[in-house]
Amino acid sequence: MIDDRIVYMNGVFVAWKDAQVHIMSHSLARASAIFEVISLHSTPKWPMIFRLKDHIKRLFKSAELINMELPLSHNEFYAKVEETVRRNKIEHGMIKIVAYFPQIAFDILPPQRLSDVSIFVADPSKDIPDADFTVKSAESACISKWRKPDPQTVPVEAKVSANYLNGMISKMEANQRGFEHAIMLDTQGFIAECGTNSVFLVKDGCLMTATLGTILDSITRRSVLEAAAFVGIETYIGRLTPELLFKADEIFLSCTPFKVHPINKIEDREIEITPGPLTDKLSALLNKITEGREDHFKNWLYPVE
Repeated sequence: MIDDRIVYMNGVFVAWKDAQVHIMSHSLARASAIFEVISLHSTPKWPMIFRLKDHIKRLFKSAELINMELPLSHNEFYAKVEETVRRNKIEHGMIKIVAYFPQIAFDILPPQRLSDVSIFVADPSKDIPDADFTVKSAESACISKWRKPDPQTVPVEAKVSANYLNGMISKMEANQRGFEHAIMLDTQGFIAECGTNSVFLVKDGCLMTATLGTILDSITRRSVLEAAAFVGIETYIGRLTPELLFKADEIFLSCTPFKVHPINKIEDREIEITPGPLTDKLSALLNKITEGREDHFKNWLYPVE
């Protein structure tokens, strides 16, 4: 149960119910918290954290982009995440790191640069029964009327809470229209990403995805591309027009909980074979990697011994 979980909070471990900040804190009132969500996988040897070092590196990049100072070093983050997993005795699930300004603030600027940090670990199947973390064979998507923010308005590569209002309203629109996911375009009209997913297309055996600049530098997206290169799949990273969604042989999304997640319908177009052969191939490879059965990518897995 979620109430039994233990949370790392600013140097101490506390009960889940005690992991709180004031409702007038700057990061709640101004959405200035940054975060990382990381997957934890059971393997025959011991639990493994997926690409922990890359997630911590991106956390520091997000902090830099909003002028936040983190209270821990990279190595201290590794140790605290590992200890939080160990104390919760979880072998498979999700880890969330949140760095935030806890001080009460009425001004738009935070009272100080130094943040607080909390680390949460949960097994969604046991702890969050109302959350939809079940893997479905395929889902539908639409093209959202909402666009991704222009990179000259906010730092789109910062994983900061404020940026996720954009994804929230686009998914609300999709659900109201009867779709599970909303694919957003950038302000120039090219395919960008979903609210919490990267978008991949396959056409004539070539894997295609949007270039960085208007999207988050997703670690799962990066993993899919590196896995594709490993097995010799041709890839194209660039500006993709939305018309390609109606010509693609395969479409899939990627995110932390679901490394490869096929789409079987885009707007009113049904995709005949879902998942397609290339989607299946990449999904099987990513599963093999997270299960610790692919030595080439063993450096992606951080052990909780």
